[in-house]
Amino acid sequence: MPARPMDPRTRRSRSALETALRELIAERDLSQISVSDITKHAGVNRSTFYEHYTDVHDLAAAACTTVFDELVAASPAAVPPATPDGGPPDNPLPDLFAHVAEHAPLYRALLGDDGSARVINHLLQRMTVTAHFRRSPGQDTGPYETEGAEDRADAVGTPHDPAAAFVAGAVLGSVVDWLRHDCPGTPEEMGAALWPLLIGIAAAAGWQTERPGSPAAG
Repeated sequence: MPARPMDPRTRRSRSALETALRELIAERDLSQISVSDITKHAGVNRSTFYEHYTDVHDLAAAACTTVFDELVAASPAAVPPATPDGGPPDNPLPDLFAHVAEHAPLYRALLGDDGSARVINHLLQRMTVTAHFRRSPGQDTGPYETEGAEDRADAVGTPHDPAAAFVAGAVLGSVVDWLRHDCPGTPEEMGAALWPLLIGIAAAAGWQTERPGSPAAG
């Protein structure tokens, strides 16, 4: 059943609260931000907050959904299919790490030692689902990458796919480690170093990284 459209008042309230959290997170750690801080910054009352979110961590997951979706879209968690001429897939890792660098304060606050396990699990789930539905060239991604994807993913549930979860965890772990060490190396350098490892994992898992009939595919 399609999700019910959000009424304008609810949309405004949620937008104000999510914007407030994103602005506050640029100034302090997530653990130091209270519901009162957020509602004061957003100009709404506490009852409005609790109409939409259970706590700060719940808001954090919602507030960062747009940025999370950008990361998932840039993520090589599923190893894209081969190029039309049968060659190996293009390396998307430089774009991934460039995206992380652009949003480094946000990701460091949410994924670091003082971040939110709930937010990390939220992101890992999204990356695992994406990996699962992109495993083979031409496989339908279903509803997971369209508007309202999170609600539909929750309704269907994260598929049990250990290989997809493993690759998603490897990608996310690399991102977290890079942030923890203050992003050493350029996105291009990170991509060049890690891409062969990811291709190796995909091949070991039986994912098709070359088109059938191509010289590389044998």
